Amino acid sequence: MKTGNPLPSLILPYIMSRIDLRGMGVALATPFRKDKSIDYPALERLIEHIVGHGADYLVVLGTTGETPTLFPEERDEIRRFVREKTGGRVPLVIGVGGNSTMAIANELRSIDLTGYEAVLSVVPFYNKPSQEGIYRHYQVIAEASPLPVILYNVPGRTGVNMEARTTLRIASDFDNVIGVKEASGNLTQIENIIRNKRPDFQVISGDDSITYPLMAMGAVGVISVVGNAYPREFGRMVRLCLEGRYQEAVIIHERFTELFSLLFVDGNPAGVKCALHSLGLIENELRLPLVPTCLETFEKIQAVLEDIGSVNE
Repeated sequence: MKTGNPLPSLILPYIMSRIDLRGMGVALATPFRKDKSIDYPALERLIEHIVGHGADYLVVLGTTGETPTLFPEERDEIRRFVREKTGGRVPLVIGVGGNSTMAIANELRSIDLTGYEAVLSVVPFYNKPSQEGIYRHYQVIAEASPLPVILYNVPGRTGVNMEARTTLRIASDFDNVIGVKEASGNLTQIENIIRNKRPDFQVISGDDSITYPLMAMGAVGVISVVGNAYPREFGRMVRLCLEGRYQEAVIIHERFTELFSLLFVDGNPAGVKCALHSLGLIENELRLPLVPTCLETFEKIQAVLEDIGSVNE
């Protein structure tokens, strides 16, 4: 098996062993004030809420963080702020992606990744590359990244699906590509990856609503949106699955079923920001072109949150 990582072979296994993706990672939201500036006190509250209630790791500057709306200097500050506030209590994954391969490679070589243990990089969006183009894109990323790389397949956003054969080819050819966040919703495709991947390559659910069935098939966990609001409860479901206690896990899964769909009715992270606002953690503010949920969705989310709260009391 070849490696695309330029680091010495004796160093690479140490780096690759540093992060275990089993369990519940949380795709961290970015709170804003009413003037649309970043609300750092709210971000600290959110970090403490998530980490304090048992998240296994955080994913910073991903889709849920509204990263495309952030200026480069804001991304630098968030990267530094989260590292400082977590203080090594949980592993950190950093989102570094886009649709210009060379720009991503240059960013990976230049930004300060101190305190982060892996890079999550999305399939290029809008360009709609071929499967060969996706492969070559990740070849460059693997060769440029000083950290292990997690693939991110989310065709609903990117406009192109990374097929199982391409994921398996990348995993086979590059030792420092350690896993995939799969959000295609295609259970057959994901099962194909799980069955045919190399032993240490980890498959992670990218969709809260299908985390339970994916873990039953062999996925190691989830990078969660709902975990922003309910890290303890949803994290428990994930850990029960890891322990093979599926009958107990499905009870929690079913408790969240209605919320799963409501969180995405008006797009992500509008739904989870509505929930976080209802829980008193952040303002219900997004940056354009994203807007808050409509009133009907807002009221439905609040009603579901009340039901979840009464069950947990």
